[in-house]
Amino acid sequence: MDAQNLTGVWSGFYSYPLGLRPSVSFIATLIDSGGAISGTVHEQWSAGGPMLFASAQGSRSGAAVQFVKAYESGKPHRRPIFYEGQIDAEATEIEGRWRISGNWSGKFLMKRSRAPAEAVEREIEAVV
Repeated sequence: MDAQNLTGVWSGFYSYPLGLRPSVSFIATLIDSGGAISGTVHEQWSAGGPMLFASAQGSRSGAAVQFVKAYESGKPHRRPIFYEGQIDAEATEIEGRWRISGNWSGKFLMKRSRAPAEAVEREIEAVV
């Protein structure tokens, strides 16, 4: 496995500026095909609220990763959300910032274990 390959299941959270809202946890399933990133994200934006689903599309270059998240239903945001982060040396953590056009931005952190990424890769290889 490429040390920087991001294929796998990631758990993470994002926070809002100035603590305006509580942090939101999410699960992202990413496929990294030679640096092109695609995947899905699901999260529960508010306590007791519905599960929200989004797509993610982006790229990785060296230790830098960027992707755009777009909610399937257009809720809670109709505008795309841009994520930019840095991958750690083991490719098990991504830390960075998100932003929505205008003044909204905050931090995010994503983590994964090696085992799920290798399992997803084996599944992909078996299909191809």
